[in-house]
Amino acid sequence: MTTAKPDFWRSSGFHLLQPDARGWLRVTPDFLRAYLARPEMRPVEESCRAEHALHGALLDNPVRPVGEADVSALADEDVQHNYRVVLRFRDLLIEHGTLEAAYLAIVTSGRGDVPVLFVEQLVHAILRNVLSGCTDPMRLRAAELFFRQQNVSLDSGRVMLADEEVVEMYAQTGGMGGLGQLLVESMTPMRQVELDVLDDDNKSLYWDRSDRFDTVIDFRFTQPGVDAFARVMEAWIAHFLEVRTRIQPMQAIHDEHWSWHIGLDAGATEILNALYEGEDVGPDDLQRILGLFRMEIRDDRAVVASMRGKPIYLGLAMTPDGKLRMKPQNLLTNLPFSEGA
Repeated sequence: MTTAKPDFWRSSGFHLLQPDARGWLRVTPDFLRAYLARPEMRPVEESCRAEHALHGALLDNPVRPVGEADVSALADEDVQHNYRVVLRFRDLLIEHGTLEAAYLAIVTSGRGDVPVLFVEQLVHAILRNVLSGCTDPMRLRAAELFFRQQNVSLDSGRVMLADEEVVEMYAQTGGMGGLGQLLVESMTPMRQVELDVLDDDNKSLYWDRSDRFDTVIDFRFTQPGVDAFARVMEAWIAHFLEVRTRIQPMQAIHDEHWSWHIGLDAGATEILNALYEGEDVGPDDLQRILGLFRMEIRDDRAVVASMRGKPIYLGLAMTPDGKLRMKPQNLLTNLPFSEGA
């Protein structure tokens, strides 16, 4: 008798998508309808007749052409703006056919007309696909760094990562929703709510609350969370580029022949660039580095000749105010690949 694998990340929309022969996620009408169900897209009682008609027509056929005249006919200018944003994103998805192809088009073109939230939602769904066979909750929690901003706490030598949105929610309501907000406004003391820190003993609790994003991961060197993050990076690269890599956490870079590095966020890029150039980096900036990794690309033929057999160093850093905003696209766009690889 086989045990069914636990489901996770239902909020990703993965169940609305269909993998193609390559394993990439085909855009479906139901996935597009999910964007029409967003609060800013749903008509309200006061909405004009044209808005009700357009929304209903798109629900019936999410890929139907919509012209500027259709949008301009909407009475509310804010609603017009929302439709333009969502329809532009919809057209991008339809044009490229899969979430992966659309994501690559966004991150390689540098186009800034796609909301960050929509890009993060693509990453969320794609990683749900990439990690479908995963049975390690620690790896799933580490994967949240790819699409959800983290709040960093350096406590007694530990590096604790908690979801920024969840931390903010608890700060405002104590995790008690509307009641908590009322208590805050009335200055009523509330009990302190602590988030669970995942470890090897309790990590199974993740399955029932994967869509709450309310667990904490210890990101210190040698901790399971760091290794789990490395495994997710390997899977991410393999899924998009069909290239095998080996990524290992490390504490420092000691390499006289340091040739290539990739910052996994803006801060890490800046710090690694300075170190590579031999510039002095202050202790405050060095402390911002949360993780260093050594990558080896196993498929030599994919790499430029000058980098074959050489490691690539990866860095992850927090902002000066203790936030972590990973850029997973850097793992796909900044590798030293040869022409045609």
